[in-house]
Amino acid sequence: MKKIVVLGSINVDIILNIARLPLPGETMAMSDRSTAGGGKGANQAIAAVRAGADTSFIAKIGQDRSADFMLDTFKYDGLNIDHVTKDDKAGTGQAYILLDEKGQNSILIYGGANQTITTKNIQNASETIAEADCLITEFETPLEATIEAFKIAKENNVLTILNPAPAKTNIPEELLQLSDIIVPNETEAEAITGIKVTDEASMVAAANKLHTMGVKNVIITVGANGSFYSLGEKSGFVNAFKVNTVDTTAAGDTFIGYLASALDADLSNIEEAMKFASKASSITVQTQGAQNSIPYVKNVNI
Repeated sequence: MKKIVVLGSINVDIILNIARLPLPGETMAMSDRSTAGGGKGANQAIAAVRAGADTSFIAKIGQDRSADFMLDTFKYDGLNIDHVTKDDKAGTGQAYILLDEKGQNSILIYGGANQTITTKNIQNASETIAEADCLITEFETPLEATIEAFKIAKENNVLTILNPAPAKTNIPEELLQLSDIIVPNETEAEAITGIKVTDEASMVAAANKLHTMGVKNVIITVGANGSFYSLGEKSGFVNAFKVNTVDTTAAGDTFIGYLASALDADLSNIEEAMKFASKASSITVQTQGAQNSIPYVKNVNI
Protein backbone atom coordinates (compact mmCIF):
# COMPACT_ATOMS: atom_id res chain seq x y z
CA MET A 1 0.00 0.00 0.00
CA LYS A 2 1.33 3.43 -0.99
CA LYS A 3 2.23 5.68 1.97
CA ILE A 4 1.28 9.32 1.42
CA VAL A 5 1.72 12.36 3.65
CA VAL A 6 -0.24 15.55 3.00
CA LEU A 7 0.77 18.88 4.56
CA GLY A 8 -2.04 21.34 4.18
CA SER A 9 -5.13 23.24 5.12
CA ILE A 10 -8.37 22.38 6.85
CA ASN A 11 -11.41 24.54 6.13
CA VAL A 12 -15.09 24.24 6.85
CA ASP A 13 -16.79 25.20 3.59
CA ILE A 14 -19.84 27.45 3.62
CA ILE A 15 -21.43 26.97 0.19
CA LEU A 16 -23.61 29.82 -1.08
CA ASN A 17 -25.73 28.90 -4.10
CA ILE A 18 -26.38 31.81 -6.46
CA ALA A 19 -27.59 32.24 -10.04
CA ARG A 20 -24.41 34.08 -11.05
CA LEU A 21 -21.57 36.01 -9.45
CA PRO A 22 -22.73 39.41 -8.14
CA LEU A 23 -21.57 42.62 -9.76
CA PRO A 24 -19.63 45.20 -7.68
CA GLY A 25 -22.02 46.86 -5.26
CA GLU A 26 -24.86 44.47 -6.08
CA THR A 27 -27.02 42.74 -3.45
CA MET A 28 -28.61 39.47 -4.51
CA ALA A 29 -30.45 36.55 -2.94
CA MET A 30 -29.05 33.04 -2.51
CA SER A 31 -31.06 30.02 -3.54
CA ASP A 32 -29.50 27.75 -0.90
CA ARG A 33 -26.75 27.46 1.73
CA SER A 34 -24.89 24.40 3.02
CA THR A 35 -21.83 23.38 5.05
CA ALA A 36 -19.19 20.78 4.17
CA GLY A 37 -15.64 19.78 5.02
CA GLY A 38 -12.97 21.34 2.83
CA GLY A 39 -9.53 22.91 2.63
CA LYS A 40 -7.15 21.95 -0.17
CA GLY A 41 -4.92 19.90 2.13
CA ALA A 42 -7.80 18.06 3.74
CA ASN A 43 -9.39 17.42 0.34
CA GLN A 44 -6.16 15.97 -1.03
CA ALA A 45 -5.68 13.81 2.05
CA ILE A 46 -9.26 12.52 1.86
CA ALA A 47 -8.80 11.81 -1.86
CA ALA A 48 -5.60 9.87 -1.23
CA VAL A 49 -7.06 7.74 1.58
CA ARG A 50 -10.24 7.05 -0.42
CA ALA A 51 -8.01 6.03 -3.33
CA GLY A 52 -6.63 3.30 -1.08
CA ALA A 53 -3.38 4.87 0.14
CA ASP A 54 -2.11 4.77 3.74
CA THR A 55 -2.42 8.52 4.29
CA SER A 56 -1.15 10.79 7.08
CA PHE A 57 -2.12 14.43 7.45
CA ILE A 58 -0.07 17.32 8.90
CA ALA A 59 -2.38 20.24 9.70
CA LYS A 60 -3.77 22.58 12.37
CA ILE A 61 -7.27 23.32 13.61
CA GLY A 62 -8.79 25.60 16.22
CA GLN A 63 -10.51 24.63 19.45
CA ASP A 64 -14.06 25.00 18.20
CA ARG A 65 -17.04 23.07 16.87
CA SER A 66 -15.69 23.28 13.34
CA ALA A 67 -12.61 21.36 14.48
CA ASP A 68 -14.75 18.57 15.95
CA PHE A 69 -16.74 18.39 12.72
CA MET A 70 -13.58 17.96 10.64
CA LEU A 71 -11.93 15.43 12.97
CA ASP A 72 -15.03 13.23 12.84
CA THR A 73 -14.75 13.21 9.03
CA PHE A 74 -11.08 12.24 9.11
CA LYS A 75 -11.65 9.44 11.59
CA TYR A 76 -14.51 8.02 9.54
CA ASP A 77 -12.23 7.67 6.50
CA GLY A 78 -9.32 6.21 8.46
CA LEU A 79 -6.99 9.14 7.88
CA ASN A 80 -3.95 9.21 10.20
CA ILE A 81 -4.35 12.44 12.20
CA ASP A 82 -1.48 12.01 14.68
CA HIS A 83 -0.03 15.29 13.38
CA VAL A 84 -3.24 17.30 13.23
CA THR A 85 -2.75 19.67 16.17
CA LYS A 86 -4.88 22.37 17.81
CA ASP A 87 -4.04 26.07 18.06
CA ASP A 88 -5.28 27.78 21.21
CA LYS A 89 -5.85 31.18 19.59
CA ALA A 90 -6.74 30.89 15.90
CA GLY A 91 -10.01 29.33 14.79
CA THR A 92 -10.41 26.50 12.33
CA GLY A 93 -10.11 27.68 8.72
CA GLN A 94 -13.22 28.70 6.80
CA ALA A 95 -14.01 28.93 3.09
CA TYR A 96 -16.96 30.83 1.63
CA ILE A 97 -17.81 29.36 -1.76
CA LEU A 98 -19.96 31.28 -4.24
CA LEU A 99 -21.39 28.58 -6.50
CA ASP A 100 -23.29 29.57 -9.64
CA GLU A 101 -25.88 27.65 -11.63
CA LYS A 102 -23.26 26.50 -14.16
CA GLY A 103 -21.20 24.78 -11.46
CA GLN A 104 -18.39 27.33 -11.45
CA ASN A 105 -17.18 28.77 -8.16
CA SER A 106 -15.35 31.67 -6.57
CA ILE A 107 -13.88 31.12 -3.10
CA LEU A 108 -12.99 33.41 -0.19
CA ILE A 109 -10.65 31.96 2.45
CA TYR A 110 -10.14 32.66 6.16
CA GLY A 111 -6.82 30.97 6.94
CA GLY A 112 -7.16 30.79 10.73
CA ALA A 113 -5.21 27.93 12.31
CA ASN A 114 -3.88 26.90 8.89
CA GLN A 115 -1.54 29.87 9.05
CA THR A 116 -0.06 28.86 12.42
CA ILE A 117 1.74 25.72 11.20
CA THR A 118 5.44 26.07 12.06
CA THR A 119 8.69 24.35 11.15
CA LYS A 120 8.56 22.80 14.64
CA ASN A 121 5.27 21.08 13.70
CA ILE A 122 7.01 19.72 10.61
CA GLN A 123 10.03 18.51 12.56
CA ASN A 124 7.70 16.70 14.96
CA ALA A 125 6.36 14.80 11.93
CA SER A 126 9.77 14.15 10.38
CA GLU A 127 9.68 10.39 10.96
CA THR A 128 6.28 10.11 9.28
CA ILE A 129 7.54 12.11 6.29
CA ALA A 130 10.73 10.04 6.04
CA GLU A 131 8.77 6.78 5.88
CA ALA A 132 6.42 7.98 3.12
CA ASP A 133 6.45 7.26 -0.59
CA CYS A 134 5.08 10.70 -1.45
CA LEU A 135 4.58 14.11 0.19
CA ILE A 136 1.95 16.53 -1.13
CA THR A 137 1.40 20.17 -0.22
CA GLU A 138 -0.18 23.41 -1.51
CA PHE A 139 -0.16 27.13 -0.66
CA GLU A 140 -2.81 27.40 2.06
CA THR A 141 -0.20 26.95 4.81
CA PRO A 142 3.05 28.87 5.52
CA LEU A 143 5.88 28.54 2.99
CA GLU A 144 8.48 28.04 5.72
CA ALA A 145 6.73 24.88 6.83
CA THR A 146 6.40 23.66 3.24
CA ILE A 147 10.11 24.11 2.55
CA GLU A 148 11.06 22.33 5.77
CA ALA A 149 8.79 19.40 4.91
CA PHE A 150 10.17 19.13 1.37
CA LYS A 151 13.76 19.22 2.70
CA ILE A 152 13.03 16.29 5.00
CA ALA A 153 11.32 14.45 2.16
CA LYS A 154 14.21 14.85 -0.25
CA GLU A 155 16.76 13.82 2.40
CA ASN A 156 14.84 10.53 2.55
CA ASN A 157 14.16 10.03 -1.19
CA VAL A 158 10.45 10.77 -0.82
CA LEU A 159 8.63 11.97 -3.97
CA THR A 160 7.41 15.57 -3.56
CA ILE A 161 4.31 16.98 -5.26
CA LEU A 162 3.63 20.73 -5.13
CA ASN A 163 0.16 22.04 -5.95
CA PRO A 164 0.81 25.81 -6.33
CA ALA A 165 -2.68 26.88 -5.26
CA PRO A 166 -3.89 29.44 -4.54
CA ALA A 167 -1.77 30.99 -7.31
CA LYS A 168 1.47 32.77 -6.36
CA THR A 169 3.68 34.85 -8.62
CA ASN A 170 6.94 34.59 -6.68
CA ILE A 171 7.58 31.02 -5.53
CA PRO A 172 10.94 30.60 -3.77
CA GLU A 173 13.51 29.01 -6.07
CA GLU A 174 14.50 26.66 -3.27
CA LEU A 175 10.98 25.22 -3.11
CA LEU A 176 10.76 24.71 -6.86
CA GLN A 177 14.05 22.83 -6.83
CA LEU A 178 12.80 20.61 -4.00
CA SER A 179 9.64 19.77 -5.97
CA ASP A 180 9.72 16.58 -8.02
CA ILE A 181 6.36 17.38 -9.62
CA ILE A 182 4.46 20.64 -9.81
CA VAL A 183 0.72 20.44 -10.60
CA PRO A 184 -0.80 23.86 -11.43
CA ASN A 185 -4.01 24.53 -13.32
CA GLU A 186 -3.93 26.94 -16.24
CA THR A 187 -4.45 30.02 -14.04
CA GLU A 188 -1.69 29.03 -11.64
CA ALA A 189 0.67 28.14 -14.49
CA GLU A 190 0.19 31.62 -15.94
CA ALA A 191 0.75 33.28 -12.57
CA ILE A 192 4.06 31.46 -12.14
CA THR A 193 5.42 31.66 -15.69
CA GLY A 194 3.70 34.71 -17.21
CA ILE A 195 2.56 32.50 -20.11
CA LYS A 196 -1.19 32.38 -20.79
CA VAL A 197 -2.22 28.74 -21.17
CA THR A 198 -4.76 28.40 -23.98
CA ASP A 199 -3.63 25.41 -26.08
CA GLU A 200 -1.05 22.63 -26.17
CA ALA A 201 1.68 24.91 -27.57
CA SER A 202 1.29 27.30 -24.64
CA MET A 203 1.24 24.33 -22.23
CA VAL A 204 4.58 23.23 -23.65
CA ALA A 205 5.95 26.77 -23.30
CA ALA A 206 4.74 27.08 -19.70
CA ALA A 207 6.14 23.67 -18.81
CA ASN A 208 9.50 24.55 -20.36
CA LYS A 209 9.58 27.77 -18.32
CA LEU A 210 8.90 25.77 -15.16
CA HIS A 211 11.73 23.39 -16.08
CA THR A 212 14.13 26.34 -16.38
CA MET A 213 12.94 27.50 -12.94
CA GLY A 214 14.10 24.22 -11.43
CA VAL A 215 11.10 21.87 -11.54
CA LYS A 216 11.91 18.48 -13.03
CA ASN A 217 8.37 17.34 -13.88
CA VAL A 218 5.22 19.30 -14.70
CA ILE A 219 1.52 18.46 -14.93
CA ILE A 220 -0.84 21.26 -15.99
CA THR A 221 -4.54 20.58 -15.48
CA VAL A 222 -7.01 22.36 -17.76
CA GLY A 223 -10.37 21.48 -16.24
CA ALA A 224 -12.87 19.74 -18.51
CA ASN A 225 -10.30 19.55 -21.32
CA GLY A 226 -7.88 17.27 -19.48
CA SER A 227 -4.26 17.49 -18.34
CA PHE A 228 -0.82 17.92 -19.92
CA TYR A 229 2.43 16.45 -18.63
CA SER A 230 6.06 17.21 -19.32
CA LEU A 231 8.82 15.05 -17.86
CA GLY A 232 11.61 16.80 -19.70
CA GLU A 233 12.05 14.81 -22.91
CA LYS A 234 8.68 13.06 -22.59
CA SER A 235 5.37 14.91 -22.77
CA GLY A 236 1.75 14.25 -23.63
CA PHE A 237 -1.90 15.07 -23.05
CA VAL A 238 -4.58 13.05 -21.24
CA ASN A 239 -8.17 13.88 -22.15
CA ALA A 240 -10.78 14.43 -19.45
CA PHE A 241 -13.88 12.29 -19.07
CA LYS A 242 -16.96 14.14 -20.32
CA VAL A 243 -19.69 14.49 -17.66
CA ASN A 244 -22.39 16.94 -16.60
CA THR A 245 -20.67 19.29 -14.16
CA VAL A 246 -22.55 20.35 -11.03
CA ASP A 247 -19.72 21.79 -8.90
CA THR A 248 -15.97 21.95 -9.63
CA THR A 249 -15.00 22.34 -5.95
CA ALA A 250 -12.30 19.79 -4.97
CA ALA A 251 -11.87 18.49 -8.53
CA GLY A 252 -8.21 19.48 -8.63
CA ASP A 253 -7.62 18.14 -5.13
CA THR A 254 -9.22 14.83 -6.07
CA PHE A 255 -6.94 14.65 -9.11
CA ILE A 256 -3.81 15.15 -7.01
CA GLY A 257 -4.77 12.71 -4.25
CA TYR A 258 -5.64 9.98 -6.74
CA LEU A 259 -2.57 10.74 -8.86
CA ALA A 260 -0.24 10.31 -5.89
CA SER A 261 -1.92 7.06 -4.88
CA ALA A 262 -1.27 5.50 -8.28
CA LEU A 263 2.00 7.05 -9.47
CA ASP A 264 5.14 4.91 -9.53
CA ALA A 265 8.28 6.43 -8.01
CA ASP A 266 9.99 6.59 -11.42
CA LEU A 267 6.87 8.14 -13.03
CA SER A 268 6.89 5.40 -15.68
CA ASN A 269 3.09 5.04 -15.44
CA ILE A 270 2.39 8.77 -15.64
CA GLU A 271 -0.37 8.54 -18.27
CA GLU A 272 -2.16 5.68 -16.52
CA ALA A 273 -2.02 7.52 -13.18
CA MET A 274 -3.31 10.74 -14.76
CA LYS A 275 -6.17 8.90 -16.43
CA PHE A 276 -7.10 7.31 -13.09
CA ALA A 277 -6.96 10.72 -11.40
CA SER A 278 -9.01 12.30 -14.17
CA LYS A 279 -11.71 9.66 -13.81
CA ALA A 280 -11.94 10.32 -10.06
CA SER A 281 -12.20 14.07 -10.71
CA SER A 282 -14.98 13.52 -13.22
CA ILE A 283 -16.99 11.86 -10.45
CA THR A 284 -16.23 14.66 -7.98
CA VAL A 285 -17.66 17.39 -10.22
CA GLN A 286 -21.02 15.63 -10.48
CA THR A 287 -21.85 16.32 -6.81
CA GLN A 288 -22.06 19.60 -4.92
CA GLY A 289 -19.51 20.14 -2.15
CA ALA A 290 -15.90 19.26 -1.47
CA GLN A 291 -15.07 16.18 0.62
CA ASN A 292 -18.53 14.66 0.32
CA SER A 293 -18.08 14.61 -3.48
CA ILE A 294 -14.70 12.81 -3.49
CA PRO A 295 -15.26 9.20 -4.62
CA TYR A 296 -14.03 5.96 -3.09
CA VAL A 297 -11.76 3.85 -5.26
CA LYS A 298 -14.37 1.11 -5.65
CA ASN A 299 -16.45 3.58 -7.67
CA VAL A 300 -13.61 4.72 -9.96
CA ASN A 301 -13.61 2.42 -12.99
CA ILE A 302 -11.61 3.15 -16.14
